[in-house]
Amino acid sequence: MKTKAILLTFAAMFLFGISAEAQSLPRPVRNVEVQTLQGETARLPWWKEKNLLIFYVDPEVPKQNDEFITFIESTKRLQSPHMEGFGIVNLKDAWYPNSLVCQIADARTAKNGATILCDPDHWVTNAWRLGDCDNCFVIMLVSKEGQLEYVHKGEMDEAEQQRFLQKADEMNQRYN
Repeated sequence: MKTKAILLTFAAMFLFGISAEAQSLPRPVRNVEVQTLQGETARLPWWKEKNLLIFYVDPEVPKQNDEFITFIESTKRLQSPHMEGFGIVNLKDAWYPNSLVCQIADARTAKNGATILCDPDHWVTNAWRLGDCDNCFVIMLVSKEGQLEYVHKGEMDEAEQQRFLQKADEMNQRYN
């Protein structure tokens, strides 16, 4: 019985350590292999050239932060020569067939010219220790130096939107 309690304590400490590590920011991350919408191997664009605004989206909740994303796009609020934005579709957690998800994403890129890539097997979440991103619209900021500086999973309230914008502004001001 005592051995079981000790093992459970160590397991809890280990899991808490992983969770705490996953939340500590900023932290270095590496360029991750992903796929194009056509299934070809690719790397994250603009890596270490610009700050990156990354939307990591579960296709089941594509509109989770729709109003805020529309605000960013329509006002060009984050437009800067120092930042590029793109999307990564979380195919692993999608209930829909991957081919259908990619077809829909491809149609969207034809309309707005956005760059959309795919993560077929949690390559990004595992490499960057993001934890569970199922049913989440994840917004991330990665600095030109390869530091993950901001992560938010799920719906953003107004206070969180302001924190995000402040962090994005800070990152862009480093190069002005």
